[in-house]
Formats: sequence, structure tokens, C-alpha cells
Amino acid sequence: MKLVVVSGRSGSGKTSALHVLEDMGYYCVDNLPVTLLPALTQSLNQVDHTHPQDLAVGIDARNRAEDLERVEAILKEVRQQGVRVEVFYLDASDDVLIQRFHSTRRKHPLSNASQSLKESMQSERRLLDHMSSQATMRIDTSAYNIHELREEFRRRVEAGRDTSVVLLIESFAYKNGVPADADFVFDVRCLPNPHWQQDLREQTGLDAGVAAFLQSQEVVSRFLDDTCDYLQRWLPRFNEGDRSYLTIAMGCTGGQHRSVYIAERLAERLHHLGHTQVQIRHRELSLPPGTPP
Repeated sequence: MKLVVVSGRSGSGKTSALHVLEDMGYYCVDNLPVTLLPALTQSLNQVDHTHPQDLAVGIDARNRAEDLERVEAILKEVRQQGVRVEVFYLDASDDVLIQRFHSTRRKHPLSNASQSLKESMQSERRLLDHMSSQATMRIDTSAYNIHELREEFRRRVEAGRDTSVVLLIESFAYKNGVPADADFVFDVRCLPNPHWQQDLREQTGLDAGVAAFLQSQEVVSRFLDDTCDYLQRWLPRFNEGDRSYLTIAMGCTGGQHRSVYIAERLAERLHHLGHTQVQIRHRELSLPPGTPP
């Protein structure tokens, strides 16, 4: 039996994630008191121990603070029942969450007459610290609309059914901020910049011209060699733990040339080295011009 716990701050997309899991055949329960989790998994296991239905539960800040503080021990108790546990933690930037609340006109679950929406969001972050620390996968949903979020979540859950760690190689622009869900961040601004080549400025790291320029730079090859060696050394340690998903972020100034090229080449190398679950996302290339990440 597999248990997926979906947590995160209000407005980050938890309900949409649970809908995706329900469509995939999971038995879903939203806003479950976390202390009831061991009893629920034990009960479902007893109903059909040979073919138990996978379970997904939403656990958020509506739980009591003292119960959330015990989440590590509670999840350990569930794992001792032989249940495979994944904790997906969703979040977004404060500005995006505020915008979502204003557009939907929803009331924040922690809001009251004595604190503002932003203060409620900050209180919620503190309450969920213990849930966040248990996360096996994180998704920063700031850049996703509802349809993109559902598709991204479905893609990650499907990939996570493989027992190996899923690697997401993501390119980004430092000027737009480091991805909040990144586990490893590599700065490639030290590499030669195709932007200063007039004929390459309007291209991206996916284009042959930029690729040829960067391939001709010895320092780029050394960077890829060293980065790949580092990841090969340490990724097995994550395979030994409970992590099912890792995001490796490559950042340059504009997120168009160097980071895109390095992400593509690194994904190729890791795949050739036996990492079968490798995905690529180019954050800035997926956004319309002028769209905040």
C-alpha cells in the first residue's frame, strides 16, 4: 500500500493535487487530523491486505499545532505497518498566494480580526515547518496555472512510481529568483555568455548556434565533468533514503542560453550513466515574456 500525504500552504494547489490523485485511482481524504493517519492506513490494509488501494490525504494548518509537531513520529508509525509513504509539499511565493486569494475571494483558514492575510500566511508557514521537513518532493507552484499544475503533478506522481529517484533538471534566471523547490543549485554565470555574440543573442540553449559556441569552450566541458562527477558521488545517498524526487537547478543571468544548454547536456549525461528517470524543465522558456516566475 502506498500513502501520499499532500501538504503546503493555503492557495498552493493542494486541492488540485488531490483531484489528480483521485483521478489516478487513489482513495483521497482531505483535511484529515494527522493523529488519525495510522488508524486509517491500518483499517484500509485490513480491508484488502492482498490488493490494498493506494491512499492520498491532505494535511494542512487546520490541524492542531501540537499534532503537527508529532508528524515525524506518526509517519514512522505508518511506515512500520509496511506502508510506503511519500510527502508532497506544495508552496508558492507570498505575492502569488496573495494574488490567488484576492482573485478567488477566499478567506484564509487562519485569518482573523487581529492579523492580516500576509500575517496569516506567515503563521501558516511556521505551523507547517514540521510537515515541510518531512517532504520527499517539493513543488513551487508560483509559475503554474491550474491546468499546468495538474499536469505537472500528474507527471511527477507517474514518474515517482518507479523505485528510483526522479531527477528534474531545471534551468532558470537568477534575475527572477532561485526556484523554491530546488535541492541542488548550480551557478553557471561563470561560463562564457552567448548573449554577447550578436548572432546568438536571440537564440536559446536549445538552438544549434548556441550549442556550438558553448561546446567549443573548454571551461564548459570541465564544468559539466565536475558537476556530473559530484552528482554521481552523492545521488546514491538520496536513493538510500526516502526521497523520490530531486530538483537540480542550473541558473544563469537570463535563463536563455547557458543554463538551458547545461541542463540539456547534464540530463543526457545522467541518463547515459543509468538514471532512467530524468526530466527537463526550462522555467524561463516556458513563461510568456514579462510573466513573473
